[in-house]
Amino acid sequence: MTKDNVLALSQPGSFTDMLTEVLRNGAQALLARAVEAEAADFLAKYAELRTKDGRKRVVRHGYLPERSIMTGIGSVKVRQPRVRDRDPDAGDTAVKFTPAILPRYARRSKSLEVLLPILYLKGVSTGDFDEALSALLGKDAPGLSASTIARLKGVWMGEHKVWKERDLSAKHYVYVWADGIHLQARLEDDAQCILVLIGATPEGKKELVGFTDGLRESAESWRGLLLDLQKRGLRRPPKLAVGDGALGFWKALGEVWPTTLDQRCWVHKTANVLNKLPKSLHSKAKRELHRHLDGAE
Repeated sequence: MTKDNVLALSQPGSFTDMLTEVLRNGAQALLARAVEAEAADFLAKYAELRTKDGRKRVVRHGYLPERSIMTGIGSVKVRQPRVRDRDPDAGDTAVKFTPAILPRYARRSKSLEVLLPILYLKGVSTGDFDEALSALLGKDAPGLSASTIARLKGVWMGEHKVWKERDLSAKHYVYVWADGIHLQARLEDDAQCILVLIGATPEGKKELVGFTDGLRESAESWRGLLLDLQKRGLRRPPKLAVGDGALGFWKALGEVWPTTLDQRCWVHKTANVLNKLPKSLHSKAKRELHRHLDGAE
């Protein structure tokens, strides 16, 4: 293998879920933003309190030690803001901050994998946030205030706008993986799935390149995503594109990146084969497929 092609691809027998990694990173950012927004809302609530010498009584005071929360998509690290009550005489009545979304001593979420789709699909609106929080902490979980939700939405919308319009002229991806995620939810009639493109740099780093809503993985929807990436500077086509059997992506790929080689995703292909067999034969068939693929390397 030459030095300009150093990315080690997963072996056919190993089913690496890159979308799960994207979701895990998103969950970490989500928790951090949620806790920061709740802390800001908490400080605003006590902003009028003063110590005897006229200073603000309740203030930020760094962070507590980082801890990991085990979720349905892996371990997610989070740092909780530390809030200090500067009244030396407060004693047991001192103001203390414990985020509703991150209970004290919590080390495991009940179902963060349920929270994430709800947050994205429902847009984290004020009316829906209680439902999303219940998915994380249980049906009796306390809700967050409307002002905290509004603060979070403002941050996310700004970050998404910057990310969506970012300059890609310095980027180069050797490989890209394309997939359409069909969501089990009632969406707009013209938004049947989410189109996702993940790229690998020459150094082997995987990055979320782009995503958008699409109409049944149509060629037009994929073409729009690829052309948008080109418009923002991604001029150099990848060497190889990996995708499932949806023909829309392959048609758009040939039009926008005609020099890029295409490869059918072995995970999808294996699943297609197994779907044609009785479940009693799945284990044996999967072993034989893996053995055949390993021998073809």
